[in-house]
Amino acid sequence: MNTKWLSETNMTEVDLVGGKNASLGEMISNLSELGVNIPNGFVVTANAYDLFMDHNKLNEYIDQKVQELDYNDITSMKRISMDIKTNIINGDFPDELKREITCMYLKLSEMYLDTAGNEQKYTDVAIRSSGTSEDMPDASFAGQQDTYLNVRGSLQVLDKIKSCFASLFNDRAISYRKSMNYDTKKVKLSVCVQKMIRSDLASAGVAFSLDTESGCKDLVVINGSWGLGEMVVSGQVRPDEILVFKKTLSDYPSIIDKKLGEKNEKMIYSDNPNKRVQTILVEDYKKSQFCIDDIKALQLAKWVVQIEKYYTELNNKWTPVDVEWALDGLTNTLYIVQARPETVISRADQDQLVEYKMKNDQKKDIIMTGVAVGDKISTGKVRKMFSLDSRVNNTEFNDGDILVTEITDPDWEPIMKKASAIITEKGGRTCHAAIVARELGVTAVVGTGNCTKILQDNQEVTVSCAEGDVGYIYHGLLDFDLIKTNISDIPKINTKIMMNVASPNEAFKFAKIPNYGVGLAREEFIINNFIKVHPLALLNYDKQEESVKKEIDVLIRGFKSPVNYYVKKLAYGIARIGAAFYPNNVIVRFSDFKSNEYANLLGGSKYEPHEENPMIGWRGASRYYSANFKEAFGLECAAIKYVREKLGLQNIIVMIPFCRTLEECEKVLKVMKEYGLERGINGLQVYLMCEIPSNVILAEEFSKYVDGFSIGSNDLTQLTLGLDRDSELVSDIYNERNPAVKMMLSKVIKTCKANGTKIGICGQGPSDFPDFAQFLIEEGIDTISLTPDSVIKTTKHIANFEKK
Repeated sequence: MNTKWLSETNMTEVDLVGGKNASLGEMISNLSELGVNIPNGFVVTANAYDLFMDHNKLNEYIDQKVQELDYNDITSMKRISMDIKTNIINGDFPDELKREITCMYLKLSEMYLDTAGNEQKYTDVAIRSSGTSEDMPDASFAGQQDTYLNVRGSLQVLDKIKSCFASLFNDRAISYRKSMNYDTKKVKLSVCVQKMIRSDLASAGVAFSLDTESGCKDLVVINGSWGLGEMVVSGQVRPDEILVFKKTLSDYPSIIDKKLGEKNEKMIYSDNPNKRVQTILVEDYKKSQFCIDDIKALQLAKWVVQIEKYYTELNNKWTPVDVEWALDGLTNTLYIVQARPETVISRADQDQLVEYKMKNDQKKDIIMTGVAVGDKISTGKVRKMFSLDSRVNNTEFNDGDILVTEITDPDWEPIMKKASAIITEKGGRTCHAAIVARELGVTAVVGTGNCTKILQDNQEVTVSCAEGDVGYIYHGLLDFDLIKTNISDIPKINTKIMMNVASPNEAFKFAKIPNYGVGLAREEFIINNFIKVHPLALLNYDKQEESVKKEIDVLIRGFKSPVNYYVKKLAYGIARIGAAFYPNNVIVRFSDFKSNEYANLLGGSKYEPHEENPMIGWRGASRYYSANFKEAFGLECAAIKYVREKLGLQNIIVMIPFCRTLEECEKVLKVMKEYGLERGINGLQVYLMCEIPSNVILAEEFSKYVDGFSIGSNDLTQLTLGLDRDSELVSDIYNERNPAVKMMLSKVIKTCKANGTKIGICGQGPSDFPDFAQFLIEEGIDTISLTPDSVIKTTKHIANFEKK
């Protein structure tokens, strides 16, 4: 059989129609009835490929050329690849096959109307390669073969099918087959002729049914940009990114994060009859808009979950998927245009925890940042390349060099294999460069914007993707540790270990460590690192100086208003942590900036007083009911309310810091109620930071207002011993294990136990001193919250202690 409709094929025919076509046929037959839209089309089978090759007597010629290849010589590979492809493109279709393909194309055209409502004689189609070994469980190298968009007319269809056949012998594909030990003689190509979706008038992109960095199964990651999806797939833009949490998706609009990309260009249909597509600048107003709205993003996420569920059941094992989506600008209808199994992250050893950690005792000068791919650290010398032609680069690329370029595509795979790290100006974390870097296990930072201008040849740099979603390029060759832990080897203990998690971007990575949730998530980290603006400056945006307004305008792109920016950004940061550890409790502490710290935020200096000792000044609870800050605290309450009620993350517990008196506690609870947060309503629990001696002395009275205590041993130590923990002059006296401090801890734990109130600790002490953790366990504390890097060592110490 030389051709067949997509609806006539399925996953049992991979050898005949290739992985992409088999997957499309499977979905059309089984998921269309569930509402998943897949464009129609037909398949030119591997039989047709054989017929074409035999007709043109190409097989023996290709075998001979492949035998001549020197796989270590890029120039040789390119030359032989070009010779083979030229001979294929110059070949002729057998007359019968030509008529059959033409007939199928005309029938497909008749199924669609043009914009005037008339039947189309020659409809616009995508010509997509579908290799019989591509997208298989052990092969996922993206973009090996070619795709052609907006192809019209029978002659053009036939011509582009030949080009797809030829792309089976791209140098990148030849190299990949060699690395995977595939016999070239056994690899064939099928082609999909699929109706185009007019995403050139709207948007398109890719989506994964798992987090591409941490491997978390509970996320759908959506990337998109304006125009045809090739700009996202090839990495020519930094796309918008939307994260959707699967576990609450069926009941809530569970978008837990959104990041606006840099979408300066888009690919559209060309009016030039000699060009199929063209790249143009995106309209200015669209650059600050997300390319897909929340309703469509949620619809897409549900489809991705359905597709993953279908293939998981079909394969009888978890099968995460990578899909390409397109939004039709004529009909505002969403489509899935491709789907394939994800085979890199999902195949990683989930029991092996591998951590790259920068050594803290060294100076780190940041050169630039971008989008982190993976979580590794690499060092080396910069080698800038603007072309694969060595004559253009005037230098050889050596093993261990750091590749710095504008953008990579699959043609760069032989170079990427040799690189210790890759840095690109363009792209997002689901572009070809990122996908290939993951498969090769190479550290990569994409979308830096200016790496080829800033970095210089032979410059020694460190590339770090071990610090969350942001990738850093540092001056010099910095030292780092590689720590490997088998999670199954971590001992089981009776003590409930929670974690202190500051960065939302690292939450999904940390959640792999055995835990009972998060004992402390600090809003200050989110405000300082992601929001960057004083809340009162946003509430009073119109009163700001023009220079401040301009900085704010840049930050709030993609959000409805300055206030919406603050609430949503804070909510997204909290939601990422809440989702990562769901359904375990996540205790979120309301902001506890001191006045000097708040003043450092954009626009903050005009709203903050000068205090001689901010450490014991206007901070924590005293701000929340103050007329000068109450409205800003209301934004924090709005963010918590959004996360708990809109996103369904009701595992979020709120905590009041630095609450000096019972009267303050009452006032804060009253203000919270004014802004829609009331203890006990919708299951909301309220905790109190126990960090002031008054919290210990009046613990029984405070327990009537809250559901639990969390000991902040840092402040409790300084206030018990009467010293400034930031002063190096008395740092030698600071000690959480001082008898006076331990007496305070023992007293509050006993009081809480007597009153049936939960009590844990989130201060630094147990993370630094395992014997201090042991003391707290002996006193009967309910939970101990540790920094992620100390969980394993402290757990092992506790295990030894519990055995005695």
